Amino acid sequence: MAELTILTINSGSSSLKASLFQAGSERKNFHYKHLDSNQAKNYANAFKALLEDLANIQPDIIGHRFVHGGEVADAARLIDEAERARLENLTPLAPLHLASNLLGVDLCAKQFTCPQIACFDTSFHSTLPEIAYRLPIPQSLKIRRFGFHGINYAHVARQLSLLLGETANGRIVIAHLGHGASLCLLENLVSVDTSMGYSTAGGIPMGTRSGEIDPGVMLELSKQFDAAELSKLVYHQMGLIALSDGESSDMQTLIESESESAKFAVAYFARQVRAAIGGYAAKVGGIDALVFTGGIGEHAALVRALICEPLAFLGFHLNTDANALNLTFLNTLTSKPILIIPADEEAEIERLARRWYLTNPITIKGETS
Repeated sequence: MAELTILTINSGSSSLKASLFQAGSERKNFHYKHLDSNQAKNYANAFKALLEDLANIQPDIIGHRFVHGGEVADAARLIDEAERARLENLTPLAPLHLASNLLGVDLCAKQFTCPQIACFDTSFHSTLPEIAYRLPIPQSLKIRRFGFHGINYAHVARQLSLLLGETANGRIVIAHLGHGASLCLLENLVSVDTSMGYSTAGGIPMGTRSGEIDPGVMLELSKQFDAAELSKLVYHQMGLIALSDGESSDMQTLIESESESAKFAVAYFARQVRAAIGGYAAKVGGIDALVFTGGIGEHAALVRALICEPLAFLGFHLNTDANALNLTFLNTLTSKPILIIPADEEAEIERLARRWYLTNPITIKGETS
C-alpha cells in the first residue's frame, strides 16, 4: 500500500486552517483568516490561497471538519452524493460553519479526485447519557442536546492519560475557549455532559453568540425581528461583541482595552465559564482536573486567572508564574491538576481519515488497500 498524503481542512467560525501530512516530511500547517462577515466569499478566497500554497501536491484523501453530523454516531463518513445532501439539510443547525464546510468539499472536488471524509464534532458526544442529552421539552419535537467541539475534545482526551496517568479516568472538565466556546465533562475519558446544546449558539458566551439565554427573551425578540434578522442577531451580534457595547468580539482585543465595556465583557465571560465548571462539580460530586484549550484557553492568562480564582473551594489553585508563561501544568503543588492542552483538531482529523481509509478498501494511486 502506498504511503498516504492526507490533507485536513478545518473551517471554523472565524478562520480556515489546514494541515498536510506526508510520509517522510514534516507536517505543514496553513491558516487563513476570514476578513468580513461574508464567510462564503472569504472561505473561497482562503481556499484559493491554500491551493496556491499546496502548489502541485495531490492528496490521497481529504478530511474535513464538520461541526454538525446530526444524530449519526459515526466519527467519520465518506462524502458521497447522499451524504452531502444529508449534511446540506443540517445547515440551519450550524449556519456559521456548515455552509463553508460544504463549500470546502465542493471546491476540493473541483481540484482533486481523491475521497473526501467528513469528521464530525458531534460524534464525540454520542456517549452522552439521556439525562444529559434530553431537553425539558416534549420528546415529540425531536430536539435534543448534541454538543460540539468534539474533534478537539477527542484530541485532548488522548493526551490526558499521558499527562495525568490514572487521574485521567476521573471527572475532568475541558474548557474549549475560543471565538466559539464550550465545556465538556469527561468520565473515563468519554463525554458525559457538555455546555453547547441543540445548536452552536448555546452554552457559555462566545465572540458573537450569547450562550444560554432566557427563552422569554427569544420570544420577545421574535416579535421584533423576522427569522433571517433574528438568526443574524443570534449568531453575529450577541456574546462578547454585545457585552462590550460593540467594541470587539476578540478576547485579546478586549483584554488590552482600557474601556469599562471591555473589562465588563471579560469579567462576564469568566464568570459564566466558572459557573459552568461549578455546575459540573455539583452534578458529579467534584472535579479531579481542569483543562484549558482553544485560543483563549491557551493564551489568555488573565481569563484563566479570573476563572480559577473562585474555584479554590473545589481544590484548584493557580500557580501565578506558570499561568503567566502558559505552561502545560498551571497548578500549585497542593492543587488538583490544572492544564493547558493545545487544540489540534487537524491531528484528530488526520487520524480519523487514515483510519477510515484503512477500514474501507479503495483504490488510490493505482493500488488497492
